[in-house]
Amino acid sequence: MKKWWWIGVLVLVVFIGDRLAGWGLGQLVMSSEFRYSRMYRGEAGADLLLIGNSRGLVFYQPYLEEKLPYSTFNMSYNGMPADLMDVLLKDYLDLYPKPKLVLIDVTLCDRFNDELINGFSTYAGQSDRLKRLIRSKNTTTANALEVSWLYRYNSEVFQRAMFYLNKSDEDWLLDRTITEEIKRKLSPDYEFIIKYPEEMPVQLGQTVAFLRKQDIPFQLIVNPYYPPFLNHVTNLDIFIRDIEQSCQAEVLNLAKAIPEEDYFGDFQHLNKKGSEAYLEKLIDTGVIAIQ
Repeated sequence: MKKWWWIGVLVLVVFIGDRLAGWGLGQLVMSSEFRYSRMYRGEAGADLLLIGNSRGLVFYQPYLEEKLPYSTFNMSYNGMPADLMDVLLKDYLDLYPKPKLVLIDVTLCDRFNDELINGFSTYAGQSDRLKRLIRSKNTTTANALEVSWLYRYNSEVFQRAMFYLNKSDEDWLLDRTITEEIKRKLSPDYEFIIKYPEEMPVQLGQTVAFLRKQDIPFQLIVNPYYPPFLNHVTNLDIFIRDIEQSCQAEVLNLAKAIPEEDYFGDFQHLNKKGSEAYLEKLIDTGVIAIQ
């Protein structure tokens, strides 16, 4: 009998310890300057909402806010898939007035990323939508999150939140020039195919339909690629066509907008210098003009 009593006490201690430690880590996360912490605590209201995967980070906020008379918020993250974007966008719109423009780099339709979705369990305590999305991907993970609050913080997303605990995360761009070693990978027979799941354009179409219903202006866009690499991308036009059909909206193809090779950090990402040049073009051509 005593054995079972001690087991019960041990379980209770572990449970209470998990809840206390989980609460403490949650407080740290919500005090971070990481973009999603700021979003969920109510400090991310913006006129211009920017969304993408790592290629969306070229919407370089420090430069934009220097050049524009209105506020911005960049929701982009490395490997962001369209289904996770949909959840974060809707959570954002629950918390803030409607942005005057939503700019979406459609290359976030290029993958599933269930691992990243599970990683966003760090913010599951702030979002029922996130909980539902995680459960739709992995019931084991969802059940573990219910049992243990500490389990929420076993991810790269949590590590990012801690890294930006006391500093801004808006300066998150490659600050290098593409190397000769990377360039040499473009042999004559090199081929790059955008291998996108057919569900992702459909998901983006649902997000766009939601924005229309909410009467929120949006622009779909393809940000620049390294010019010699772009010559080896064989299905960009097909990819864009599928996005346009699913969204019933035009995609602004700016894949060739930056011809200068030294404005890139790698094949798919502008560096800071390139980002600033690109944003100047978006401003000058009225792509990000707000009425």
